[in-house]
Amino acid sequence: MHNDLTGCGAIGDWATHQLEHELSGMFDVTHGAGLAAIWPSWARYTMHENLSRFVRFAVNVMDVPNDFTDPEGTAEKGILAMERFYHAIGMPINIKELIGKDITDEEIKEMVRKCSRNNTITCGNLKVLKAEDMEAIYKMARG
Repeated sequence: MHNDLTGCGAIGDWATHQLEHELSGMFDVTHGAGLAAIWPSWARYTMHENLSRFVRFAVNVMDVPNDFTDPEGTAEKGILAMERFYHAIGMPINIKELIGKDITDEEIKEMVRKCSRNNTITCGNLKVLKAEDMEAIYKMARG
């Protein structure tokens, strides 16, 4: 059970969870491994919506030195550090690593259709993801 204790005073995003639900529904993978496969691409796709948050993540969570002259570089180093962590614990960082094969455009379109409920809903708060954003993230996460 999730009690949202760590989200007190903040609005969660949950886009990665919605994207992953379609992934695990199509390929029968565990939720955690699916999140690990989606998160890096989602992070790269959305980091410019709130770059300072990704810089704080890099510095405070992943122990990346803050390059005040290059916040985008600092954020990217944080994402890379998270990818290294995922690999260190045996988790995938993209869909190909997760399912062991390339995902097709048709499979991506089907996941987008389901995630967006036929293009009638969005997901996420950091960046509100429309169907075309979902498709871009799945394509980035191909591997």
